[in-house]
Amino acid sequence: MSDHDTIEVRAIVTLSTAALQTIVRNAKALVGPNAKGHYRVDTAGLVNLMISKFLMEKDFAAYVGDPANYPSLRSESMQ
Repeated sequence: MSDHDTIEVRAIVTLSTAALQTIVRNAKALVGPNAKGHYRVDTAGLVNLMISKFLMEKDFAAYVGDPANYPSLRSESMQ
């Protein structure tokens, strides 16, 4: 899928604190501190890139194409 076939969507995503801690730890290790000892990493941007990459690699389009993956909508419509 090319960049022309994508759109950026802002969403609230729930992830474990352990996952976020791992992202921060790895990012800090990769960029290292600056001269003042501070780490200049856009953690939110990095989380966005990592989740986007994961969704593309794991074929999110196929996942959303399956109506069985919409359980909350089915249960709400039955009420």
